[in-house]
Amino acid sequence: MKKPTNLELTQEAMLKMGEDALRAVVDHIAALPKAPRSNLEVSEEFLRSLREPPPEQGTDFPSLLQFFMNTIVPVSINTPHPAYIGYIPGGGLYPSAIADFLGAATNRYTGAWFAAPAAARLEANVLEWFAQWMGYPESSRGILTSGGSLANFSAVVTARRHLLGDDLSRGTLYASDQTHHCVMKVAGLAGIPERNIRLLDVDENYRAVPHLFEEAIQADLEKGLKPFLLVGNAGTTNTGAVDPLPDLASLAKKFGLWYHIDAAYGGFFNLCEEGRKKLAGIEMSDSVVLDPHKGLFLPYGSGSLLVREGELLRRAHMMSADYLQDHETPEGEVSATEYSPELSRAFRGLRVWLPLKLFGVQAFRENLAEKLHLTEWLYHKFEEEPGFECLSAPDLSVIPFRFHPKSGDIHEFNRRLLKNIIRSQKLFLSSTLLKGQFVLRVCILSFRTHQAEVEEAFEIITSEVQKLAKE
Repeated sequence: MKKPTNLELTQEAMLKMGEDALRAVVDHIAALPKAPRSNLEVSEEFLRSLREPPPEQGTDFPSLLQFFMNTIVPVSINTPHPAYIGYIPGGGLYPSAIADFLGAATNRYTGAWFAAPAAARLEANVLEWFAQWMGYPESSRGILTSGGSLANFSAVVTARRHLLGDDLSRGTLYASDQTHHCVMKVAGLAGIPERNIRLLDVDENYRAVPHLFEEAIQADLEKGLKPFLLVGNAGTTNTGAVDPLPDLASLAKKFGLWYHIDAAYGGFFNLCEEGRKKLAGIEMSDSVVLDPHKGLFLPYGSGSLLVREGELLRRAHMMSADYLQDHETPEGEVSATEYSPELSRAFRGLRVWLPLKLFGVQAFRENLAEKLHLTEWLYHKFEEEPGFECLSAPDLSVIPFRFHPKSGDIHEFNRRLLKNIIRSQKLFLSSTLLKGQFVLRVCILSFRTHQAEVEEAFEIITSEVQKLAKE
């Protein structure tokens, strides 16, 4: 039998590959300030050229690295850029990339405590830190996920298992119509009928209205349905609105509902004094979703869920098998597979643990406070500039705004404004619909975005408005 190709590289080859990759990444990050903010105008011919059959023979690494960095990476929204203030994720800390490299290269399995007890403890530390920051008790437990969607999924599953058992057909869920669509998506995946999901109107500031929740719950009880889950928002995607969290907590307690807060975007603002005031009541929830790839500035693929009574999370997800008979977890330690839908998984906690240990929590606290300050500055600039309208005052770091032209259709003007801004490659914004109205969005959350970048963003927006108004 022919000897198979050796997949183990020599020490020299590994060092060379690592050095080449590291140099390419560092050069990329160093060049970010002068790089285009986005490059989305690509031809169908170019995209067709990327389709290829599986490679039967290998290609040298320098060629592959050059192809990836020069051909693939630039065709995108440049999300690590300091002028990326469009959607929400927050920049992608370099130490987290190093952590991912270390975790993947050492390849330890952290799903079960007995397989890597020390590494599992690092992940448990991270989740315990999160719980402390949210004001949760020692009885809480959590999981690290790929993002808010799967974290919300496990929250719904836990609430469903605890309060509905197998009787899913009557279970009803309540949320504002500004709640992230992933909540409705995962509720369906968790077996909750679409007809039982209540999306309720919001007030003029796009926050939940408690009395509408109470009326909906009462109406469903009278129909013989079983209300079980109330969802609050600590920072909506559209406007960054924070719902009246204590009022919703009281309502959930009154009717015996599970109180879940989607704080994927806004929860980590609880670290700084200004944010803590805005998020008062988050500690009253039964579960909360937090995305480190937003408020802790980590790369994509970093989400988490905390459950106040951790044993309920475990009961909703725990299963065993004969081949796991060697699995043993001491009291006080955690095996992630017992609390999560996942079995095989990456060492996710390392990408959170390393930057927190490296910089300290105070550094994150300062950066989050800065983002709130920058948002207030930009909001007031919009309010002072003739023709601009902000659809709501910022609770956190999102500003929905639009410009009122002196003539013509306001929606068409703002659509063209957004298109021109993105086409300029000087700034990246996004848009949304608020009560049917087309608006632009600013979200300031990157650790690379500071006063100079926000001032430049305002100048670019006003300059593009002036150009468009002259057409």
